[in-house]
Amino acid sequence: MTTYTKKNIKHLGLTIVALIIVNAISSQFFKRFDLTSDQRYTLSETTLNLLKNVKEPINIDVFLDGDFPVEFKRLQSETYQLLEEYKAYNSNIIFKFNNPNADEANADQFAAELIGLGFSPTNINQNNKGKKELIQIFPWAIANMGEKSVRVPLLVNNYGNKPEENINKSVQLLEYAFTDAITKLTSEKKKRIAILKGNGQIADKYMSDLLLNAKEYYALGEFNLDSLTNDLPKTLENLKRFDMALIVKPTQAFSDEEKYILDQYIMQGGKTMWLMDQVTVDLDSLQNADQQTVAFPRNLNLDDLFFKYGVRINPRLVQDLLSTPITAKSETGEDFPIDWLYSPTVRSEENHPINKNINLVKLEFANQMDTLKNGIKKTVLLKSSPQSKAVGAPILIGLDQFMDDLDESKFNEGNQIIGTLLEGKFTSVYNNRVKPFKISDNKDQGVATKMIVIADGDIVNYMYVNKKPVLNGYDQWTQQVYGNKDFLINSINYLLDDEGLINIRSKNVELPLLDEQKVSEKYTTSQIITVGIPLVLLAAFGFAFTFIRKRKYQ
Repeated sequence: MTTYTKKNIKHLGLTIVALIIVNAISSQFFKRFDLTSDQRYTLSETTLNLLKNVKEPINIDVFLDGDFPVEFKRLQSETYQLLEEYKAYNSNIIFKFNNPNADEANADQFAAELIGLGFSPTNINQNNKGKKELIQIFPWAIANMGEKSVRVPLLVNNYGNKPEENINKSVQLLEYAFTDAITKLTSEKKKRIAILKGNGQIADKYMSDLLLNAKEYYALGEFNLDSLTNDLPKTLENLKRFDMALIVKPTQAFSDEEKYILDQYIMQGGKTMWLMDQVTVDLDSLQNADQQTVAFPRNLNLDDLFFKYGVRINPRLVQDLLSTPITAKSETGEDFPIDWLYSPTVRSEENHPINKNINLVKLEFANQMDTLKNGIKKTVLLKSSPQSKAVGAPILIGLDQFMDDLDESKFNEGNQIIGTLLEGKFTSVYNNRVKPFKISDNKDQGVATKMIVIADGDIVNYMYVNKKPVLNGYDQWTQQVYGNKDFLINSINYLLDDEGLINIRSKNVELPLLDEQKVSEKYTTSQIITVGIPLVLLAAFGFAFTFIRKRKYQ
């Protein structure tokens, strides 16, 4: 055995020993390195704390396997990478990718089953052996723990965005989507929401989808403010057992006693979400021979309360050129669309985690709102497009109102405020006023709390069009699934201090996308840069390596 061979064996032995020592030491520590500029693979503290508490296996089936165009390949790859991170931190996270189209004989049956479970498909163009064909894909996952299951949407399909922009937003929301699903599966102690009744609120069936989704996070209970008319302080004490009160489209005025209960609930830290109509009008009221009705102001006896807190809901209806049609019946009984400027579709400015990465929000007979100066922090969450205006009530409204040529120049009043978040220490509307009844712990100056006021009670009614249920939430005329549910759930999460999820939702991920126009204009140059130069460098390295090796061992 030569000295050279002995030296190599010695080096090999030392290398093996060093590797064993390094592995033994590293096995005692866990650290992953994220070298991406936007830290897209770095899980948030909320996710990491959640994963620590996952004690049972969670099986995640992802229906995003197959040969896709490059945009969906990117979504597929990012989903896989993210779930690898989840699994690295907790082996109870088990995932598998499935291709619904893998078995052509059973693909249609598989697709029908997925659609029946609420997984709406997306149609994409795909090259198959040189031929373009339209295929259905299911950008969804389902997470299962024991007998509990949660659907996980993977694709954002926001109105007006290019496909690559929607893919980018989808990647931004991947961590939120999976952490949200695991939260639903593992949460045990839930905060409580009071659904206020007794003042002619909207029927439960019209807000059933919101309540079902909120129930996955929180415990819900109906609460009637006049349930104990002989013991009003007790009513307030009962309401304080809830973390939040949801007031949806009341149609009957609140008494001073009821208003005082709500006021003191807020003063003592209770969160509230008000979905209000200040004008009495409904699409049902147009179902008459003349197809007309008069909209008139509604008195709910809450104007002074909102004014004191910092907003004013005006009896003015918003008309917006960016709106969705309503459905009417022809003489033969067929559906047809009618332009309807009283159904504004609000595109989010994404100025707050609540309204970030959500699709258009559909409204119906929305009112105009003002914000007032009073030391309370206010964030406008919803406002109409610049091509809108507000009209005062009373006003005559008819189905044929917008059928004639419109003078678009009149829709120039700018963005009308429709929804606002208020945060701070509110002053009681009963400060320096006679109280409707006595309580032992009255507060004229409240503790820090939050509320959201939206000047449209029908924002919850997104699963119905003309009071008729819609299939899978799709509007048949715009082919949109509106973002109402996401907006409302985000609002509730934020009010109830579930800011971990909200902050994940606002995570920024910037995927490097090619500019298609520049690539088209400089196709040859781009090919040389992306294909030619790497091949030349590889060849040069090969020749250099061979030349140096030959000289060394000649």
